[in-house]
This record gives sequence, structure tokens and C-alpha cells, in this order.
Amino acid sequence: MTRISLTVDGAKVSDDVEPRMLLVQYLRERLGKTGTVIGCDTSNCGACTVHLNGASVKSCNVLAVQVDGAEVTTIEGLSVNGELHPVQAAFRECHGLQCGFCTPGMIMQSVDLLKENPHPSEEEIRLGLEGNLCRCTGYHNIVKSVQHAAGAGSAS
Repeated sequence: MTRISLTVDGAKVSDDVEPRMLLVQYLRERLGKTGTVIGCDTSNCGACTVHLNGASVKSCNVLAVQVDGAEVTTIEGLSVNGELHPVQAAFRECHGLQCGFCTPGMIMQSVDLLKENPHPSEEEIRLGLEGNLCRCTGYHNIVKSVQHAAGAGSAS
């Protein structure tokens, strides 16, 4: 076992973990952060995307021991005082989800994308989300949601 200490969604945590435990497993099984979804275990789908020290990462591709001393934000940590993050609100308003399985990862990646490029074009949004797969939609409303959150599109 290895002792790790980190901050998750603003709360400091310390725990003993197996060196081979994935961050996604730690978040879900130990901390109850079930919004971080296990989709493929191969880093192909992006459903497990979280922010690690402010940058999006696929948590199935990171060991829990690698985040010792880090700050992790999950989909549960985006809202503040019960208010949805603007990207979460845009996904709701623009119907950027269908079954919801990919939505947490899409939102986390979109937040990172908009941090890097506050006013992306449609092509830049599609490129920025290419590592996140949705099995239900044609991505139109996902792109529309990101545009809406950026103030570059409409909610209609």
C-alpha cells in the first residue's frame, strides 16, 4: 500500500492505495464520485475525464499514486453553491446529452477546451472533443452546447 494525499473537489483526502489502482477506481470506489464514468478502461472513450491540476485527463489512464499532492476536480466538483457550471447548464439547455453516459467526460473536456480557447469555432470544438465518444448522438447538440457556453452560439 502507498499513502497518497490530494485534494478532490476542494476537499483534502489522504488514503492508502494499491500502487496499481487507477484514479477512476479510486474516485468511484473510495470517494463515491460516481459521476466519473468507467467506459472502456483503455482511454479511448473519455467518459472518465477529470481535471488534474486544472487540465483534463482520462482517469482510467492515471494511477492513483501518480496524483499524490495533486488537485482533482470531478464532474461533481464543477457546480458551486448548488449552481451548475455554465457548461453544465449549457448541456442541459441545449440538450447536449442523450443517455448521459458520456456527458460527464464531455463536460469536463469542454470546460478545459473553453479555458484554452474561450471562443472556439465549430471545427475547433469538434477537434477538442475528438477523444470523447458518444454512442447515442450525432454530436450536433454537444457542439451546440459548447458554443452556447462560450457565448458563440444560440440556445435555440
